[in-house]
Amino acid sequence: MTQLGATVTRDGIRFAVWSSSARRLWVSIFDHAGSHETDRLELQPEGQSVHALFVSGLAAGTRYGFRADGDYAPEQGRWFDPDKLLTDPYGIEIDRPYAYHWRLAARRNEGADTASLMPKTVALALSRPMPARAPVFSPGGLIYELNVRSFTKLHPDIPEEQRGTIAALAHPVIIEHLKKLGVSAVELMPVTASIDERHLPPLGLSNTWGYNPVTFMALDPRLAPGGLAELRDAVAALREAGIGTILDLVFNHTGESDRLGPTLSLRGFDDQAYYRHQPDGRLVNDTGTGNTVACDHPVVREMVLDTLRHFVRHAGVDGFRFDLAPVLGRVDGAFDPAAPLLGAIAGDPVLADRVLIAEPWDIGPDGYQLGNFRPPFLEWNDRYRDDARRFWRGDAGMIGGLATRLAGSSDIFGKGGQPASRSVNFIAAHDGMTLADIVAYERKHNAANGEQNRDGHNDNLSWNNGAEGETDDTAIAKARFDDRCALLATLFASRGTIMLTAGDEFGRTQKGNNNAYAQENAITWLDWAGRDQALERYTSALAALRRAVPALSDTHLLTGEPAESSGIPDVAWLAETGAPLAEADWNDPTRHRLVMLLGDAGGGRLAIMVNGDRRQCVFTLPVREGFRWQPAIETQAIDLARPLPGRSVSFTTEHRIEKWQPVFGQSDAEKLVRAGPARAATGRVRDG
Repeated sequence: MTQLGATVTRDGIRFAVWSSSARRLWVSIFDHAGSHETDRLELQPEGQSVHALFVSGLAAGTRYGFRADGDYAPEQGRWFDPDKLLTDPYGIEIDRPYAYHWRLAARRNEGADTASLMPKTVALALSRPMPARAPVFSPGGLIYELNVRSFTKLHPDIPEEQRGTIAALAHPVIIEHLKKLGVSAVELMPVTASIDERHLPPLGLSNTWGYNPVTFMALDPRLAPGGLAELRDAVAALREAGIGTILDLVFNHTGESDRLGPTLSLRGFDDQAYYRHQPDGRLVNDTGTGNTVACDHPVVREMVLDTLRHFVRHAGVDGFRFDLAPVLGRVDGAFDPAAPLLGAIAGDPVLADRVLIAEPWDIGPDGYQLGNFRPPFLEWNDRYRDDARRFWRGDAGMIGGLATRLAGSSDIFGKGGQPASRSVNFIAAHDGMTLADIVAYERKHNAANGEQNRDGHNDNLSWNNGAEGETDDTAIAKARFDDRCALLATLFASRGTIMLTAGDEFGRTQKGNNNAYAQENAITWLDWAGRDQALERYTSALAALRRAVPALSDTHLLTGEPAESSGIPDVAWLAETGAPLAEADWNDPTRHRLVMLLGDAGGGRLAIMVNGDRRQCVFTLPVREGFRWQPAIETQAIDLARPLPGRSVSFTTEHRIEKWQPVFGQSDAEKLVRAGPARAATGRVRDG
C-alpha cells in the first residue's frame, strides 16, 4: 500500500489517508498556532481506498487535520461528520494534549465544529532510520516497569522542567538508580497521546496511566515535550548504560470508546473497518473499554506493523509489551496463536530480534491465553503473581505451586517440549496493589476514584499485619518489612525474566488503591524523599546476587538431571532437614518450608532456603568434601547454629574451602546488614 500520513518533501507535503467507505475527504491546514483553519483541500481517490493530495509550498511544522463525509448511521458503524476534525492515524506529533469535551461526542448536526477542541497533527520530516542495533535486553533479565509521569514528578534531583517527562529518564541520577538495581530494560507505560475517559473530568480526575490512546504513533506532549527526539535521546542514554527500553503499546482499543464516545480519528475515517462489530452493528467490547480494534483487518495490521517499525527505526527501542494481547491474535473474534498479525510481528525483518511481551488476557470469549502465545513472545504470568502471594499469605498447600513458579512455570511454558520458559514473573504491577500495600491492606481502598469503591479487583490475595494502614507500631512495621523482603527475595530467586514496578524496591504505597489509573497526584507519584532506604538496599543486594549467579536468570526449564560436565543436577528440592522432599511433603498442606538447590554446569551450587512459617527454623544443607557453604550476600563467617527467621528467604552459595572468597565486597555486606539482620543467610551442614 502507498505511504500514508504526511510525507514532507522539498517542494511540499503529500497527505494520504485510507477509508473504504467515505465519499469525500479533506485535509484542513491551520496556522502555526493551530487556532485558525487557513485551507480546506479535498483529497482525491488513488485506488485501494487511498485518498491523497500533494500540496506544494508546505513545509515541516505544518499543522493539519482531516475531515471525512459519507453516510451517518452510528447503529450501522458509519460516523461520517465533516464537522469533526480528525487526527491523522499516521501522525507522529501533535501540538497539544487531548482534552475531553462533550462536543467531541456530539451527533452530527448537534454540535459545532470541533477544530478548536482538537490537537493538530504536526507534519515532520523524519531523519534517516537509525542504524540497526541488537537489543540490549535479553530474556532472563530484570524489567523495570515505570509510569513516566509518576516516576520523577517528585524527584528532588531532577530539574523541575524535566520532572515527569521522558527526558528525565536520561538524567545521571536516574541511570545510577537503575544500574544499582541491575535493571536490564525499562518498560515505559504508554507514552503515546491519550485522552481521559468521559466520566473523569466531572470528578476532577485524569487518566495518568495512558491506556486510552487516540492514535498509535504520536507521543503525548505532556510526557515528551521534545517530541520524538526526546524519546530517541533517552533511549540512547539508557543504552549507553546497558539498559534497554521497552514500550508498552495499546493496539486493542482507542479513546473513542463506545457508541457514546468521541469521534477523534479512526471512527471518523472508517469505523466499520478499524473496529470490530457484532452482526447487529454494535461495537464488540473484548477490552472492557467500549470498543475493540479490528487487528485482523489488513489495513489495521499494516498500521500496527508500521507503528512498531517506526519506534525501532526512529527511536531505537528494544521491544514492546502488548496490552490485552489476545486482541492482536483474534481472527473473526476467536484467538489464534498463528494469527496473521502475530506472525507478521515475529517474522518482520525490522522486528524479529526485538523483545516481544504479551499480556495474555482480555475479557472476550476465551480471552485467557496464558502460555498460548508462540515463541519469541514472553508473557506476563499472573499465575506466578497469585501463587507467590498465596504462599506468603500463608495459604495451605502452596509449596508445590511456589516451587513450580520459582522454577519457571514449566506447567505453562513447557508445553510441546518447549525447553525454555517465556514467563515474565512479577509480584505486583501497575494494575493492582503495590508490593508494600499487599502486606498492609487486606481490602482495596479506591474511594478516591469516585466509583464508591466498586472499581478494581476485589480478590487481591493480600493481607495486613495489624490494623490496615497503621504504621506506628514497631512490631507491625517489622512484620511488614520482613514480608516485603520475602516477596522481593522470591521474585529475584525466580528462574527466567522478572519484572519490578518502579518504587516497589523502596516501599511505594498507594494507600490501598488498587486501580489508581485516574490519580494524577501524590497517590501515584513516587515519594523519593520518603522512600524506605533499608528495603532499597536489600533489593540492590538481591539484584547483585542475581547478576552473580547465572542459574537464577537462566530461562531453560529445570529437569533435575545431572549436568554431564559436573554431575550436579540443575535442581534438587529439599526439606529443611536436607533430605529430598518426598511425595508426602509435596502434598502436606501445612508445609511452608522449602530448599531450592540450584546447580550449574561448572559444578557450583546455590541454596535458596524459604521459611514461609512464622516460626524460626534451623535448615540443614548437604555438603561435599572440599566445599563449604557461605552466605551469598554477607561476608562474615556463617553461624551454622543460627536458625533462619520465620517469613524469610535466605541464599547460600557453595565454595571450595581453599579458594573461598565472598561473593560481594564489604560495602555491599554492610548495606545488607543495615537493611535488617533478619535477612542473614543461614544453614547447618550435613554429610551427603
